[in-house]
Amino acid sequence: MTAIAMLSVAPVIEGSMAEEVAAAVAALDDFDVSYETNPMGTVIEAADAETLFAAAAAAHDAVDGDRVSTVLKIDDKRTSDGTAAEKVEAVEDHLGRAAKRER
Repeated sequence: MTAIAMLSVAPVIEGSMAEEVAAAVAALDDFDVSYETNPMGTVIEAADAETLFAAAAAAHDAVDGDRVSTVLKIDDKRTSDGTAAEKVEAVEDHLGRAAKRER
């Protein structure tokens, strides 16, 4: 089975959040997950949802601040081992092109 999540962790502050977001991403390195950060969050893959929950909690705890906002969306596909990359490839197959566009 494969569990895939979209995680967004950020302090509620004025100005740049980059340093605290970096701390959240770095916390993921302590877990058996793969991840890719993008401008809106971090996609995480693990063997099971329990690992994703633990990694997300560590990322949340790594952010310093009086107030921290965390959003976690999990796709726990229990009958197959599909990856996030395969999900994107399936969309690209239907599009007939890369699922990316530059302005």
